Amino acid sequence: MKPTDTTSDRVKDYIKKNLPKGYTLDALRISLIYSQGYSPSIVDKAINEMHHELAKSAPILEDTPKITYEMIDETNKPIVLDKRSVWKKMFGLK
Repeated sequence: MKPTDTTSDRVKDYIKKNLPKGYTLDALRISLIYSQGYSPSIVDKAINEMHHELAKSAPILEDTPKITYEMIDETNKPIVLDKRSVWKKMFGLK
């Protein structure tokens, strides 16, 4: 612990250290408030600051991904669907 660490920094460090261990954010919040005696407002403030830090470092998607799919039969051949309307199918129109 550095002498210039604020309480919020210590809480953020605790959360950053324990999230990769598999603890949920809610479990860490409860532990900090009830077991370690931190104020709920300080814990919530530290969590919000962490969310903002993570949002700044997250990559920005320039394009939305295009999702394509095709149906295949048991022999892995594509199934082609008749895209005509119901009326055209009933009356044999193109």
